Amino acid sequence: MDAITLTRQLVDIESISGNEAAVGNYLYGELCRLGYQTKKMPVEGDRANVYAISPEQAHPAVVFSTHMDTVPPFIPSSEDTARIYGRGSCDAKGIIAAQIAASERLRREGIYVGLLFVVGEERDSLGAKVANEYAANDPAHGCKYLVNGEPTENRIALASKGTLRVEVTASGRMAHSAYPELGESAIDKLIEALARLRAMPLPSDPEIGPCTLNIGLIEGGRAPNVIPDYAHADLLYRLVGPSQDLRRQILATAGDQVKVEFPLELAFLRLRTVDGLPTMIAAFTTDIPKLTNWGEPLLIGPGSIHVAHTDGEFIEKQQLAEAIDLYCAIAKKLI
Repeated sequence: MDAITLTRQLVDIESISGNEAAVGNYLYGELCRLGYQTKKMPVEGDRANVYAISPEQAHPAVVFSTHMDTVPPFIPSSEDTARIYGRGSCDAKGIIAAQIAASERLRREGIYVGLLFVVGEERDSLGAKVANEYAANDPAHGCKYLVNGEPTENRIALASKGTLRVEVTASGRMAHSAYPELGESAIDKLIEALARLRAMPLPSDPEIGPCTLNIGLIEGGRAPNVIPDYAHADLLYRLVGPSQDLRRQILATAGDQVKVEFPLELAFLRLRTVDGLPTMIAAFTTDIPKLTNWGEPLLIGPGSIHVAHTDGEFIEKQQLAEAIDLYCAIAKKLI
């Protein structure tokens, strides 16, 4: 198994969230060719997770997992002597390649792990939710440990921050902009609410760090000469603990001039570690909170989260090779 070649092949298949069918079909074919018992888990339309096991062990105790989707835009692969570039190279197609290569090496030693590759991690974790239902409905499912791959620079995560998505919507009344007193500006209401939310103190954990806020999207209005009757913002909080108090604080701070909704939450988690490995705190969120039926979770993978989602995304070839060794060593310790 040439992990560098496989990484480039996967990167060159566009799989922005919602369009993962082609990369899933490719992985299904490759895993079948390698002799795995491979299954597609239908998710939505032609999108499907891919689950593979060795014929020698139908119910592995350890499953390697990561996601097939990427953020936009599509960037084809390239490489130099040290790095592989392109969208998904580190988040997370290089990780897919490393996990398959590690599984192949373990098979040669008589050790068998499962492989679970899901859709939708970058959007709503829909693939993980479907995989969780699959595990819950399989009475023989025996996975004890889930080794989830995300770019951690091959350091094992002590914890992963959670995610709380917040939608803030304001309504108003249209009027000619020359007569603002005849209208009611939804944008003014939204701006005032966002200003209060930005100034709101957020919780912090001495080990994990602070809860953070990103206002990622703002939209609204009709035209420069029309008082806006609609305005909307999408916010994302990175959680360092339970969200109940934070939700109450957000509602109170935003005020009654706007509508606040919470469409998605992924919980903050403290994670299992393995002795002897360097550690880190993942300030990002993963599919792990939605894969509760897949055993005790661990989080580790090659690549840096600091270059994921950028136009210069890359993975170091040396880290890719080291990840194969690490995944093999972790599986042996867990088993």
